[in-house]
Amino acid sequence: MIDWLTLPFQFPFMQNAFLIALIIAPPTAMLSCFLVLKGWALMGDAVSHAILPGVVLAYMLNLPLILGAFVAGMGCALLTGYLAENSRVKRDTVMGVVFSGMFAAGMILFVAFPTDAHLDHILFGNMLGVGKGDLLTSGLIALGVCAVLSLKWRDFLLHAFDPIQAQTSGLRTGWLHYGLLAILSLTVVATLTAVGLILAVALLVTPGAIAFLLVRSFGAMLIVSVLVCLGSMLSGVWLSFHLDSAPAPTIVLVLTVLFLGAFIRRLGQNRRVV
Repeated sequence: MIDWLTLPFQFPFMQNAFLIALIIAPPTAMLSCFLVLKGWALMGDAVSHAILPGVVLAYMLNLPLILGAFVAGMGCALLTGYLAENSRVKRDTVMGVVFSGMFAAGMILFVAFPTDAHLDHILFGNMLGVGKGDLLTSGLIALGVCAVLSLKWRDFLLHAFDPIQAQTSGLRTGWLHYGLLAILSLTVVATLTAVGLILAVALLVTPGAIAFLLVRSFGAMLIVSVLVCLGSMLSGVWLSFHLDSAPAPTIVLVLTVLFLGAFIRRLGQNRRVV
């Protein structure tokens, strides 16, 4: 029984998968709390899809992929904000137009200019193929994101709930707004190797949504979100080994089951109150 439980930890590629899970879980979980409260869940989806043309162009120009991904992600976020503020179209509609257009542009570039990059790895990740360079890059980004969110979470929280009050309190709301967008883009870049573009959105939304259903204070929400994300990622990687499935979809499935459990629990509590 013990050998069956510990078997996945005996292989180097599985060890790296567990390590990348430990690295990217805290920043994605913490950021998901702000995205859920701010109503930016679709923004995480938009940025995740929109970095594809940046990745392809960076590969064509022999530049670091993370540089192209970050520039494309920030470009998507800034363009969405500009169009939403200068038109009658709602922000969620603008995000849908921008990210689908950028994703389509990335697909056309990928087909028109063949590269050695694997599209499946870009879209769905390759947790079993991460190397030391990937671990180092993701670790540095995760450390910076966690540090900023831990030190400035109260400022970001006030800005999420009441931007006018935040501005009245003397906070630089512009810096907070674009700073959160930059953090979002960096976090997506950190998850690029592990879970890919499509599945990254689950890590940026579901942990915060689960914590939102379970607790009532934001401080507790941050802690629960991180614990849920860590547990889901580690158990998802472990299960994928024994089920012979891809780690990233398995992790998302675990998160989805936990969300349904949290929703049923909250629904039961509401009925007892009534």
